[in-house]
Amino acid sequence: MRDQKTVTIADDTVIQKLRKMGFPRQGRPLDNVVGEMLEDVCTNQALLQHPRFFAFVPSPASPLSWVGDVLTDAYNPHGGTWMESSAASCLEQETIQWLCQQAGYPQTAGGLFVSGGSIANLTALAAARHAMLTETEYSSGVAYLSEQAHFSILKALRIMGLTKEQIHMIPCDDSLRMDVLQLEQAILQDKKAGKKPFLVVATAGTTNTGCIDPLSRIADICQIHRLWFHVDGAYGASALVSKKYRHLLEDVARADSLVWDAHKWLFQTYACSTVLFRDRKHLAGFYSSDPEYLRDAAAENGEINYWEWGIELTRPARSLKLWLTLQTLGTDQISDMVTHGIDLAQQTESMLRNQPEWEVVTPAQLAIVNFRYAPQGLSPQQQDELNTAISQRMMEDGFACVLTTQLKGRTVLRICSIHPETTEDDIRHTIQRMDQYARALKKERVPNFS
Repeated sequence: MRDQKTVTIADDTVIQKLRKMGFPRQGRPLDNVVGEMLEDVCTNQALLQHPRFFAFVPSPASPLSWVGDVLTDAYNPHGGTWMESSAASCLEQETIQWLCQQAGYPQTAGGLFVSGGSIANLTALAAARHAMLTETEYSSGVAYLSEQAHFSILKALRIMGLTKEQIHMIPCDDSLRMDVLQLEQAILQDKKAGKKPFLVVATAGTTNTGCIDPLSRIADICQIHRLWFHVDGAYGASALVSKKYRHLLEDVARADSLVWDAHKWLFQTYACSTVLFRDRKHLAGFYSSDPEYLRDAAAENGEINYWEWGIELTRPARSLKLWLTLQTLGTDQISDMVTHGIDLAQQTESMLRNQPEWEVVTPAQLAIVNFRYAPQGLSPQQQDELNTAISQRMMEDGFACVLTTQLKGRTVLRICSIHPETTEDDIRHTIQRMDQYARALKKERVPNFS
């Protein structure tokens, strides 16, 4: 895979071919259709499993997860009720329990698998409001999240019907973590105004920088003011399986709910996310219903009908591929794979600090580092334009995919190094190539610059 381009975008010829294809009244030979998919669809995409795909939060899925997917899709168990998928539901329980143990949750904990972090956050936040407010208080409830929170949090709150006035964005400190002093001040002001604060959302591993909000101090504030403490760990919660780095998230055990995407840093194919609760009663308390046509499938004796714990009634058995991966690799190897990504980001930071005219904007956190090409004598706008152009040229080249983000009003480059097969040489050659493009672009765009 290293010889392939990290990103291939379909050209106009391919797009027009696909648009004009239509749907035949009479079927066509399967071999022809599969061949067209392989040639025109599967080859035109970003290879998120490429060892040098460093953009976004990649999804370097294990082949074992693919095997689990094939088996799950082949037998197509309905993961909604114990009656329809007793063994699969049992393994979902067991896998959720293992994840809860990694988070340090008590025996009361529980959760379920969902499609992704967006649905996981919505599942948790809707249950949180139900647990903390009466329905007559919904219109005065206030939720708090940081400026670096993932956009799916804001989306979930808007879907729930919260207005802009009910969503309080808390500024971040210089390290881009939620400012807890401003958080507590906002809570006190809202209480004084007669509002009903009910929820604080912290992030364990922000998408931009990989930073972790001050979980312990936020948990203290939530305890004092009796607020629900939710942690979006869609990306960063996987550090919990690393023997070397799990201490970074030890305070996540105080969260009332936690989101954790297995299709990010537990090396699963899409879509495989989880939402965990310190006390599972809040899931059933909000989502359980009693339709008459499902009463024959009622769960007993500790069995779980997962349609009663979440948004979906029809749901696939998403846990099976993660269960298969954990059984085959073992938890020690999974720990080493996560640890490798964090170590590699630290090595990336070290290489960049020794590179003339480059600066580290945020240090390596979890497996993310932000940096920029910043030669002296150029205006901030010129530097921003150069960094954007470096990213574009890298993507056109295809050797590695390194995209930009915005931090503190500046355009920066960002590497997320979670692929377990990425090597130091991959990082070194990527930095060298970026530097070559940077110097060439500087000469092109600022010809009189010396």
